[in-house]
Amino acid sequence: MNNIPETIKQLLIINVLFFIGSQFLGGLANDLLALHYFKNQKFITTQLLTHMFMHGNFYHILFNMFGLWMFGSPLERMWGRKKFLFFYFSSGLGAAALQLLFYHYQISSVFSILEMNGITESGFQNILNSASYNTSILQYVSEESLTSAYASYNSSLVGASGAIYGILVAFAYSFPNSELMLLFPPIPIKAKFLVPGLILLDVFFGFSSFSMGPIAHFAHLGGAMVGFIMVYYWKKNQFNDRRWN
Repeated sequence: MNNIPETIKQLLIINVLFFIGSQFLGGLANDLLALHYFKNQKFITTQLLTHMFMHGNFYHILFNMFGLWMFGSPLERMWGRKKFLFFYFSSGLGAAALQLLFYHYQISSVFSILEMNGITESGFQNILNSASYNTSILQYVSEESLTSAYASYNSSLVGASGAIYGILVAFAYSFPNSELMLLFPPIPIKAKFLVPGLILLDVFFGFSSFSMGPIAHFAHLGGAMVGFIMVYYWKKNQFNDRRWN
């Protein structure tokens, strides 16, 4: 632990404490701290921040914290505490923003079709709250679309993955030729190839009907996009680094 940069160490500890606490609070922790769709009655503005410290299970937090330590440590040593924290939370907020926009697109696209066919906003709201509806509306929209809209409206986003994707992009941009060892298969690959590959996988799964489980692919992409914009801008404007001192 003595070799871990101080900010990384503190983030690790906070995430672990949140995870342990959420095990005792159960559903209440999810209702209050996970990020909900912004038109859902469970949405609270502070969830934009608190969801980054919530994780669904042990393996979720394990892999995220491993990524934070492995790729975030060299970035904090290079940037310093203030710059790293600004980057970390900005990437996390960017991840949340894109995922919420995706949810909004799914929900509003279904409602726009139903509205043209006589379904009121309150009627659609009842569908989103209860998942029950008159099957006659299936002549306008598919059951899959309704299910997706219901899932988006009642979703709860948790995890530091979006911020971690920003860190991955910054690491690959700053240390492109660093060789990383894959687990499956166990072969070395340079960061400049691995990270774009991971992002392309998220693009594929985000826009296709294939699924790898309850993964917020657009949150990953949002964190990666914001991370790239920031690290690219900083690289081109290094004379402004004194603001972080």
